[in-house]
Amino acid sequence: MQRPSLPKRALDAPALGQKVGFTRTFTEADVALFIGVTWDVNPYHTDAAFAEQTPFKRRIAPGLLAASMLTHIGGLWAYLATEMQFEFVQPVYIPDTIAAEVEVIDVDDQRGRVRLRMICTNKEGEEVLRGECLGIPGSFDS
Repeated sequence: MQRPSLPKRALDAPALGQKVGFTRTFTEADVALFIGVTWDVNPYHTDAAFAEQTPFKRRIAPGLLAASMLTHIGGLWAYLATEMQFEFVQPVYIPDTIAAEVEVIDVDDQRGRVRLRMICTNKEGEEVLRGECLGIPGSFDS
């Protein structure tokens, strides 16, 4: 299968062991926009009075919003995900700053697939999310 050739972007084509990291702060606006798109009106995300009565004691950001940090790397690499799995270790609160580290853990040149591992930590260094993704990498020209 021939892949489209794209101009080089911020990152090189994925290579085994390569790591990329970035941080992002999840704001009230991010949560509102995500809820507007997904219709995830879970009271854990939308109702402060409800959340105060839970073990979390305050509203939490939707898990998939934090998991979507992986899509930033996918966009830079023109990487098309075919499978994703996530484990939500701890809640992400509003306005937590989360650091994501993505590592290329497998490159299958025969099948044209790349597997990524992602670990997200909060500002205290606590792991909040981990996941893996399998997908098709884009081709890059120098």
